Amino acid sequence: MRIGIPPFKFRWPRNSMSILLAVLVVFSSSEVLNADIVTDWNNVATTVGAIAGQGGVQQSRVYAMTQAAIHDALNAIDRRYEPYAYAATAPSNASPEAAVSAAAHTVLRTLFPSQVAAIDAAYQAALASIPAGSAKDLGIAVGQSAAAAILLFRSNDGSASANIPYTQPPGPGVWEPTPPAFLPAAFPGWGNVMTFGLNHGRQFLPDPPEFFDLSGEAYTRDYQEVKDIGSVNSIKRTPEQSEIAQFWYEGSPLGWNRIARVVAGQKRFNLWENARLFALVNFAMADGFIAGWNAKYLYNFWRPVTAIQKGDTDNNPSTEPDAGWLPFLITPMIPDYTSTHSVLGAAAAEVLALFCGTDFVSFQTTSGAPFAGITRSFTSFSQAALENGNSRVLAGIHFRSAVTDGVRQGEKVGKFIFDHSLKPVKTH
Repeated sequence: MRIGIPPFKFRWPRNSMSILLAVLVVFSSSEVLNADIVTDWNNVATTVGAIAGQGGVQQSRVYAMTQAAIHDALNAIDRRYEPYAYAATAPSNASPEAAVSAAAHTVLRTLFPSQVAAIDAAYQAALASIPAGSAKDLGIAVGQSAAAAILLFRSNDGSASANIPYTQPPGPGVWEPTPPAFLPAAFPGWGNVMTFGLNHGRQFLPDPPEFFDLSGEAYTRDYQEVKDIGSVNSIKRTPEQSEIAQFWYEGSPLGWNRIARVVAGQKRFNLWENARLFALVNFAMADGFIAGWNAKYLYNFWRPVTAIQKGDTDNNPSTEPDAGWLPFLITPMIPDYTSTHSVLGAAAAEVLALFCGTDFVSFQTTSGAPFAGITRSFTSFSQAALENGNSRVLAGIHFRSAVTDGVRQGEKVGKFIFDHSLKPVKTH
């Protein structure tokens, strides 16, 4: 699938009763038609993850690990796809539903310790619908074993030491903290985190683009576009374009897992198919962050707000500065190139299209916080990924080249993950 395009950290309320109710409702009234235990636990994971206070980069690792454990637990009972971290064989009479719940519960309560009460409540609600007996007990045991395997496998993956100092000196074209909070660079070492499916984090590193030449035509074009349409006071951005920027402002792991749940419900995939789908989508997004971070902190390119406010320093007479210019939405505290929002959207869209056997799947989805309740419809995954990337220019927080090259990088990540991870087991 070729698309060809021409975080701010939201803090959720931490009221414990509200959290418990939000999670428990997953098991009483499914979010999407034809939801099953796999999609239910994906919903729980993203719900508690959004509340836990971690950013999208950290969330992506947790979701990928959770889905890996679920996948491995099911395939230990009935081997339909290659295992990831747990290759043991479980008794065939073990309850798949108990295995999924135990796998997800164990990973989530370990990695989101602040949300243990909500996670435990969801677990008890899930187990309550499974009859007592040896099948349930065996399922719980295999799920816990699969979770233990992925937790051990990823225990020294580099994520704990990724928040290293950012030491790049400022200058024309170089990233520096952005308004309004002027926060330090986020996780400069995340590009060194062990990948989930890629061979290494620099596997699809883009070459330095033409637009890095601050005096060149490509940079001038990107500069003027985002200055005009991405300004907080833009008269060129339409109301729909503002809505698009807000709709896609939610973190990619939350938004694209929601899309995957909608599509999985429409397609009526079975438990094993859903487990593989959600693992692949989340592997692609987790590795998309790692790949994108490699580009970001190799090139350290400045954000539009810095570039436009300091346009008199770039030695380009065509880039008129505006010291008071601000973007429509708040700029995340990371370098511009590549746009990981675009990387993750394209990677997830690529996996979904390949898994479904076609790009042309129609779906509708509604945004979450911080601009919750916006509903948009799409006729293909690539259309959604295109709009997802374009939203960053409309928001005033990325240059066009960062989006375009981010999409290309994401497509490669998604295709590689799908082609090389959790492949079907040949039957004879």
